[in-house]
Amino acid sequence: MTAPPLDRATLVLDGGLSDQLLAQGCDLSGALWTARLLADEPEQLVAAHAAQVRAGARVVTTASYQASFEGFARRGIGRAAAARLFGDSVRLARRAGAEWVAASVGPYGAVRADGGEYRGRYGLSVAELARFHRPRVAALAEAGPDVLALETVPDIVEAEALLRAVRGCGIPVWLSYTIAGDRTRAGQPLADAFALAADEPRVIAVGVNCCAPGDVADAVALAAGVTGKPVVAYPNSGEEWDPVGRRWRGPGTYAPGAAVSWRAAGARLIGGCCRVGAGHIAAVAAALAAAPAG
Repeated sequence: MTAPPLDRATLVLDGGLSDQLLAQGCDLSGALWTARLLADEPEQLVAAHAAQVRAGARVVTTASYQASFEGFARRGIGRAAAARLFGDSVRLARRAGAEWVAASVGPYGAVRADGGEYRGRYGLSVAELARFHRPRVAALAEAGPDVLALETVPDIVEAEALLRAVRGCGIPVWLSYTIAGDRTRAGQPLADAFALAADEPRVIAVGVNCCAPGDVADAVALAAGVTGKPVVAYPNSGEEWDPVGRRWRGPGTYAPGAAVSWRAAGARLIGGCCRVGAGHIAAVAAALAAAPAG
């Protein structure tokens, strides 16, 4: 198992998995979100990943973001069967033919399905969060992904817990925060958040996701400057979620051409998160191909 050659090339990531699944007519209601399809409609996941590969994604991310042993148990799925489903998320993504499979390790707040990933500060210690994440990491690592995506991390406490949880797993990782401006969602300075990964050899990239597109450029430059590592960047579309009306509002501001400037600032993994579809990813791939790195 080798890490992506991020010192030599920029890899295009996929877009939002949930958006592709919704476009395919899938029902994503319930606390497991996309992970429900691991048990109920696995071929829909293969089709969704394949759509992103056809669009130009070289890296696809598994449907394990909101998966947990506790969540599967509430669906009547025992621990051994749940472990197989974690592994299936990697195996199904592999079938889509991507160059790299990133196994998603979403934050504790996502698993609670209460929006906590946009707040952080759960009231749990680093040790408690590490105990929660470690079995998820182990089940995913067993299936042999190319990288673990520690993603949508809202605060430094959970980042430290995730880095503790992946020790000894044998898989390289990227660490990606969800941010608001120049701070984590929990309000901590981004420079401090990125610095946490600076001396971690297993972290192959650090950066941001599930944020406003306008926050990316400064965050990429900061991450590269603080850590000296390649940067990962995959923001949302720029639309805003209305939790009362349960719908997205406002115009999208995701500009695929911005990927060129993000690459110049140090980004080596570039894609999209919520509401960023295969069409956006195709445009990102085209923009990067049309402006070769100097």
